[in-house]
Amino acid sequence: MKHSIQNNFFQITVKETGAELCSIKSLLTNQEYLWQANSQVWGSHAPNLFPIIGSLKNNGFIHQGKFYPMTKHGFIRNNQDIRLLQKTTNELRFVLNSNEKTRKLYPFEFEFQIHFILDNNTLKIKHEIINTGETELLFCLGGHPAFACPLHDEENYEDYYLEFEKEEKVNTWNLSSEGLIGEEGKLILDQSKVLNLHPELFANDALIFKNLRSNNISLKSKKSNFQLKVSFHDFPYLGLWAKPNASYVCIEPWIGIADKVDSNQEFSTKEMIQHLPGGKEFTTSYSIEINE
Repeated sequence: MKHSIQNNFFQITVKETGAELCSIKSLLTNQEYLWQANSQVWGSHAPNLFPIIGSLKNNGFIHQGKFYPMTKHGFIRNNQDIRLLQKTTNELRFVLNSNEKTRKLYPFEFEFQIHFILDNNTLKIKHEIINTGETELLFCLGGHPAFACPLHDEENYEDYYLEFEKEEKVNTWNLSSEGLIGEEGKLILDQSKVLNLHPELFANDALIFKNLRSNNISLKSKKSNFQLKVSFHDFPYLGLWAKPNASYVCIEPWIGIADKVDSNQEFSTKEMIQHLPGGKEFTTSYSIEINE
């Protein structure tokens, strides 16, 4: 089942399965801004990442001496137990509570809520993680929206670029064939704001940044005034990714990261793992602003 809301600018649609955003369509131009999940290339639109990001060593983690299996990016994506909690004129809110299925993979009590809030030309995606148990809740959290690029038939991928809020001097982090974090990789930006898109930019998998000065990044066209800005003040890491030669780019705000190659798999000491006390709530959000 899908649910939609709209304002004077956009209509957004979210699939109940996975609470996955699947459309951001302009009501002024009928332009679709989200990748439409061609299964022959990459069959997702914008998965929600919880309680892990990326891959775990040996596809699982250890907690209090027990091994728990966990697939890449966690169990919210494609989850069919998520339900619509509330729909208003400008907001969709979905929820998943811990249950028998989740406890086999993840031995914690929780409530996962995600809100999609339309405000003029901006979509805010807000997360609420509630520890409904008495013991500490451990988790990572992230977004994975894929934006259509190029937007028009007469354009090429190379006509687009990503512009960081501030000048950056940053390296990426290498990924192993298993998707695990290796050594710090090559310099991607050298006191520059601009990262030009080209079909082989992601030939070695995602570009992963840990120490950005910027709190937002914009997808822009060299041939028009189009600008799509993702603001991620609450998220310390950022991933950029697409399949090589694919017509989209993912801008991924992360609180957390894949396991390191030499990880001991202990969940409580995982890089950027969040420790939420019993009965407490964690709230964070990122936003997508589109100027046509």
